[in-house]
Order: sequence, then structure tokens, then C-alpha cells
Amino acid sequence: MSEPLPADFAEAFDRERSRLGRLGSSVLYFSTIGSTNDVAMTIAARGASEGAVVVADAQTAGRGRRGRAWFSPPFSGLYVSVVLDLSRALDHNARGGEDPDARRRSLLTLAAGAALAEGVHAATGLQVDIKWPNDLLVGPRKLAGILAEGATGHAVVIGYGINVGNMAYPPELANRTTSLEAELGRSIDRAMLCVETLVTLSRRYDDLLHGRFDAILDAWRRQSPGSVGRQVRWDTPSGVQSGITAGVDETGALLVNVGTRLERVFAGEVVWT
Repeated sequence: MSEPLPADFAEAFDRERSRLGRLGSSVLYFSTIGSTNDVAMTIAARGASEGAVVVADAQTAGRGRRGRAWFSPPFSGLYVSVVLDLSRALDHNARGGEDPDARRRSLLTLAAGAALAEGVHAATGLQVDIKWPNDLLVGPRKLAGILAEGATGHAVVIGYGINVGNMAYPPELANRTTSLEAELGRSIDRAMLCVETLVTLSRRYDDLLHGRFDAILDAWRRQSPGSVGRQVRWDTPSGVQSGITAGVDETGALLVNVGTRLERVFAGEVVWT
């Protein structure tokens, strides 16, 4: 069972309701939950729940991309999942051979990454970089991660975790992770951060639904300096490949110059070296 929304979160949602657009149709809060994405996936499976938001102070089974655990101690981060419905799109009919629904899905994670970077900046003033496809970094250290999961039909769930407070990270994370408070040297209003990231996610969601794909790509490119001119490596069925990043294409694939050829990387673990 969800719990009453804390007063500061309730006030923030009420104050910014007009800016949330399609998001925040319902808000479920948990002091501790296994995974906000699991709750959101259950909501999506039950029917039309566009804009439903799940917020938790702590997760006991938080997860990131590629099945990794997401360290989610109490009150040290912001853990949020949102139900989106891509069937709300206004341009399902293909034009000139384009499949807008397929492109919409391919750009979903980039849209979420751009939105989260914009929301963090709006709430805190901190400029962050995006590492393809959607990890948020400050320098070499990870600040936030995003996990997109398909539900039933056109429904998708976007979950994100932002490291907010100074915390005792496990040894394997200590040198690779940072938090907003560690970077800024001051306390962060988690309720404001929650609402501002949802406001910017709502805007980028509208871009997706209205087919404004160039706006999403432009926003993502502005915040991802490492997507051009950086040495990377990644695993393939034929072995490890390496090359120099050359941006992203119109579908969101990472472009990498490997010798004299241009490779398109669609998924997998890319290591910046």
C-alpha cells in the first residue's frame, strides 16, 4: 500500500501542477519499496494510467540498465518512475518511408536523458553531462541513471535515480559515483528536484508525442560533449571493438569511427577510455 505523500512533496506538486502537463495524474509514495519501476509496471499493466508517478525514499531492489543493482539508501537519493503511453502520439501515419512510432521508441531513452539533465539544472543550477545513452555525469563520476522498460501495448515506464545526499557508497562505487550535495556543498530540496525533473520530462514527452524529434536530438547533443571525439570500446559477438565517437544519428544510435568505417552502436555497454 502506498503512503500519504510527504507535505513538502504534496506542496511542490500542487504548486507546479500546471507545469506538469500529462504527468502526475496520480502520485504514489512509498518510504521503502522494492523497485519503483516494478510498481509502475503493475500500474501500466492494469490499463490506461498515463502520467502515473511512483516516488520512494528508498529501494531494496532498485535496478539499472543491464540488470545492475541501483544503490538506493533511505533519503539519500530521489527514486522515481513514470508511466508513459506512446499511443497518445499524433503522427502514427508514416511519411516518406519514416515509421514515427519506431523512431519514437528509439529516441525515448535519449529524451529521458535530456529531460533529466535539464531538470537537475533547473532545480540546482548544476550543469551535468550525458553519457550515451542516458547516464548523467559530473566529470567522470555518475550522478544519475535511467531505466526504460516496456509494459503492455504502447505503455512504457521511465525510472530514474538521482544521487542527492552524501552517502557511504559501497567500495566498488566509491570512486565512480557522486551526488548533488557533494558537488554543490549544500543541501538539496528533494521535493523541488522531483517536480522539476518531472516538468522537463513532461516537455520532452510532448516532443515525442508530437514528433518533434529534432528538438530531442538537439537537446541531447548539447548536453553530451563526449558523444563526439572520445575514445570508446564495446563488446560485439566478434570481440571488442574500439573507435572515436562521432555523435548520434536520427534514431539515437551512437556513431563511432572505427578505422575507415563508421559503426552504429544501438545497445550494449560502451566504455569511455
